[in-house]
Amino acid sequence: MKFIETRGNDGVKSKEVSFSEAILSPMASFGGLYSPKTLPDFGEEFLKAHIDSTYKELAKDVLKAFEIDIEDELIEQALERYDEFDDSENPVPVVKVKDDLYISELYHGPTRAFKDMALQPFGVILSKLAQKRGENYLIMAATSGDTGPATLETFKNKDNIKVCCLYPDGGTSDVQRLQMVTEDAPNLKVIGVKGNFDDTQEALKSLLASEEFNKALKEKNIKLSAANSVNFGRIIFQTIYHIYSYLALVRDGAVEFGKKIYLIVPSGNFGNALGAYYVKKAGVPIEKILIASNSNSILTEFIEEGRYDLRDRELIKTKSPAMDILKSSNVERILFDKFGAVRTKELMESLNNNGFYELTKEELKEIQSDFSATFTNDEESMKEIVQFLNENYLMDPHTATCIKAYREKREKMLPTVAYSTAEWTKFSPSIANALGLLAKNDKEALNLISQKFNVKIPHKIGILFDKKIAHLKIVEKFDIMREMLDFLEK
Repeated sequence: MKFIETRGNDGVKSKEVSFSEAILSPMASFGGLYSPKTLPDFGEEFLKAHIDSTYKELAKDVLKAFEIDIEDELIEQALERYDEFDDSENPVPVVKVKDDLYISELYHGPTRAFKDMALQPFGVILSKLAQKRGENYLIMAATSGDTGPATLETFKNKDNIKVCCLYPDGGTSDVQRLQMVTEDAPNLKVIGVKGNFDDTQEALKSLLASEEFNKALKEKNIKLSAANSVNFGRIIFQTIYHIYSYLALVRDGAVEFGKKIYLIVPSGNFGNALGAYYVKKAGVPIEKILIASNSNSILTEFIEEGRYDLRDRELIKTKSPAMDILKSSNVERILFDKFGAVRTKELMESLNNNGFYELTKEELKEIQSDFSATFTNDEESMKEIVQFLNENYLMDPHTATCIKAYREKREKMLPTVAYSTAEWTKFSPSIANALGLLAKNDKEALNLISQKFNVKIPHKIGILFDKKIAHLKIVEKFDIMREMLDFLEK
């Protein structure tokens, strides 16, 4: 399978690239992204063949269906990372919480968030490719809280790889921050950035495209890649669990084979939702993808009204910080898939230059054929956490944003899967507050919830508070390049 560019070709880069080329050098012409030229068929024949497949068996065949240029042995090694999850046989439990509502728990990996689903195997593939080619890579990641820990976990102590992770100072939970700043492997660098996630993501994109930075790296014989979902190596692994969710509901008897379901995705950078869109287009029976946002409701406005408007808009810090994003990178891949490279380039240039674009009525209708959206404020989310805990299910604030979509945005009463993108342990003070528990800090909140509701704190979370801080740097955006180059000198 070949990958093509969302904003067209500049005459310098290749018009089509392989999967390995797309993940090693993820930035395309004119600041665009790489997307698959075609999609596999995940329809009836594929689904029937995998009714009883394990997650790893399904994942292997999904990757094969994409015809990626990665040998079977390396794919096997990558998928072995799922053996490190809570249950190697079922790394993604799909849990029934209401008669027609299931929660797909994507957080059972080492960093307790859904980014592990993609980044753990992706990291194996990218690092092995670098070693095989005898090339050295700097992997950059901008994080709103979960990409960073997962990236650092998968790449730590890997040969031929150095990682620089940017996070917004004050824009993550304390547990998320500790997961990053206590990582002490010599090939890792973590930098706090004064600003919000959009600032860190823009800084990353600017550096990926910077002639000055790339020239400096070339002099050091270092190539540049990224671990954010701008890299399709992330997205391909985020298609698998959407197929698995459908099969899980069929196995449970919740849906008759071939009948449709809804998916609800809490969305920030839209990578998780993009994976759902691809499998829907490829034949998995999905009625619609319901996008859940927090008070940063830019995606709701885009999907419901056809406007992407950043003008006079400031990021709101919420209790679901991984979704505190205004500029969602993967919307671009949806635009490209539906409207082509010329229109996508026009829309993205308008967003970059004017902070705004608007779809035509026909284009909006096309978006709404696959998506619907709503948003939930912090007060509403906290009420949902309390209500579901009364029904013996503990969820985090990001998962809680899905419930309003479940209650209000389904046009048909079909079985529904909502995605839980993080474990409660990463946001315990917010949950404790919602439950009326008085906690002075994260550690106290974790212990109070654990004791009161008899839920386990994973070892890797519990030990964070006693680990030494290894990364203290907090810088302005314009100092990031200097910090990275200093790190690469070591």
